[in-house]
Amino acid sequence: MSNSVAKVFAAIIAIVLLFIWPVTSALNKQDDISEVVVLNSVTHFVDSVRDKGYITPTMYTEFVDRMSLTRNIYDIQMVHRHKRYDPNYSDAGIFLGGYHVNYEEFFNAQINEKLFPRNSTENVESPNRIYKFETGDFFDVTVKNTNRTMGTLMNDVLTGGINNPNEKIVIPYGGMVLNEDYH
Repeated sequence: MSNSVAKVFAAIIAIVLLFIWPVTSALNKQDDISEVVVLNSVTHFVDSVRDKGYITPTMYTEFVDRMSLTRNIYDIQMVHRHKRYDPNYSDAGIFLGGYHVNYEEFFNAQINEKLFPRNSTENVESPNRIYKFETGDFFDVTVKNTNRTMGTLMNDVLTGGINNPNEKIVIPYGGMVLNEDYH
């Protein structure tokens, strides 16, 4: 009796090692490759924006198209922080000397409205559809996958971890805008 249980157990282990483990490894490797593709896409896009000082609809579309090659769905969050110097005044309106440095933040809604305005008949290359930065502004992009990748699904099947988060690929990247090349 115990010999037959051992044979069944050995057969199950053999099936796992021969079929399921290689498939899981290949799918996890595919997720790693997707992460590298997204990392390269994000760094190329952000560095281009920081070097040029603007975003065009073509730049953004190429960025999204490069990431779509991984066949995953991504949530792209862009943040533009513009530095503003506000003078110090008293309540009576008297200048107290000095300045406060404040940042105005602009997010996807404002950036995408400039790049892809609603009901616009302008050409994609129109100068009115360029989102411009100033030197010293900050631009950050965070990309997260929103779908469950095949590697995540296979790991969920093996470990019973259906409540694990979808995000397997998370890439935050950004920095200071270095140039204003649109003048």
